[in-house]
Amino acid sequence: MKFIQNPPDASSLMTSARSFGNYDLPGAIADLIDNSIKAQSRNIKLSCLYNSGTPKVSVVDDGYGMTEEELHAAMRPASSNPLADRSPDDLGRFGWGMKSASFSQCKKLTVISRKSSDVCGAQWDLDNVHNWTMGVLSAQEVKSLSSGELETHPGTVVLWTNCDRLSENGTLNEDEFNDLIVYTRNRIALIYHRYLTGLVRKRPLAITLNGQKIEGYDPFYLDHKATQELEKEEIRIDNKRIRIQPYILPHYSKITLSEYDRLGGEEGFLKNQGFYVYRNDRLIINGTWFRLAKHGELSQLLRVSVDIPNSLDEIWKITIDKGDAQLPAVLKNRLKPIVEGLKKRSSRVFRSRGGRIDRDETTVWNRHARSGMIRYSINRKHPLVAALLGIDDADTKSAANAVIEVIEQSFPVIAFSQDASKHLDEIHQTEADPRAFRQQVEAALPMMLHEVGGDFIRLSELLKHTEPFSRNWNSVNEILKEKGWSSAGT
Repeated sequence: MKFIQNPPDASSLMTSARSFGNYDLPGAIADLIDNSIKAQSRNIKLSCLYNSGTPKVSVVDDGYGMTEEELHAAMRPASSNPLADRSPDDLGRFGWGMKSASFSQCKKLTVISRKSSDVCGAQWDLDNVHNWTMGVLSAQEVKSLSSGELETHPGTVVLWTNCDRLSENGTLNEDEFNDLIVYTRNRIALIYHRYLTGLVRKRPLAITLNGQKIEGYDPFYLDHKATQELEKEEIRIDNKRIRIQPYILPHYSKITLSEYDRLGGEEGFLKNQGFYVYRNDRLIINGTWFRLAKHGELSQLLRVSVDIPNSLDEIWKITIDKGDAQLPAVLKNRLKPIVEGLKKRSSRVFRSRGGRIDRDETTVWNRHARSGMIRYSINRKHPLVAALLGIDDADTKSAANAVIEVIEQSFPVIAFSQDASKHLDEIHQTEADPRAFRQQVEAALPMMLHEVGGDFIRLSELLKHTEPFSRNWNSVNEILKEKGWSSAGT
């Protein structure tokens, strides 16, 4: 056997790099932020401009920068071995990140860097990559393209131009582009929330996007007193530690609607429950149960932080865009019973909010125990029931009373007792959607206000002591304030 050199065609390989991974704009920018974090940057400035339909993107950091030799090595495709040992805080893996991320959005990648006194620059242009020819910038080109960013301090500037994919070949309009920028900002706020809030390296990382500071978004809402931090778990694989920390988020009755919307994200609580996998404190994947369980309404408040080291990348099958991972088979059997137990605990947040009959307040149901018999009836003194039965029209009043009696007499005693004995954790009788509850409140408020003669102060007091409004007072009070009906608003 003999051996010959058979290198890949430069243009074909570099063009193929555009499809490595599954990058969207926030994922591509995140790969560049990873490099800035590795370079110990304190401040990262992102710029994404529509530029009349020919977008331009730049990432500027104040990290330790690169010499010309280091820059040329960093620009080399596949510049590192994914199997090689790396620093525990290294966020990279394949050595393709900056190149594949950039080419997923643009055709021309320019990088300018300063480590000491000298500033250097290099450029890949996919329209001119014949024979692996990479552009090396002159001093004048470096000065012109860097816009003076590196005149006084070390750091790196990454520029994307000819952004054909970002602009969808010029078909993306400005409103669509602006929506994409908002989505990118929100994703970065989530992916790097531990860095942005100072949980990593004992100091916050400052990231701005188009001049506006990005605030970290904590998906576990640890600052809220109603967030439940459950028991930690620790699993070791090949003597490498995986930390598992479950949380149950606050019920919507304990937070405002705007807080609920922010916690739910664009796809809502149902889609965002499950595992949040962090690799060196950087979020890799969120909102999945890895097929260990189904996304359910009763577990929508359950989120589980999973921290893995980069030394386990291979068995987690971290993708090149660092946007996905697969649960190792060795962990599946160990995590499944943990997940099942957590989902049951999460369901109690909703189950425990069902109607009560032993409170010092106006309840929906009454319990009667007499002569060895127990009976449940709907409370005719409940303000909503009383308003319904107080209608002037005799026929309507009679029909309403008949409906209430039918509901009472048709209470499914046997089915309920069987479920309560065998499936108590699965019984879910209260509304889990704050918007549906809001509709109920807004429909009930006019009748309740009529009951108190239009007095806003009495209305607030009545609602505070009446089911189901008393259990969800924060949400109800927010609605009253919006309408100007709260005692504070009069």
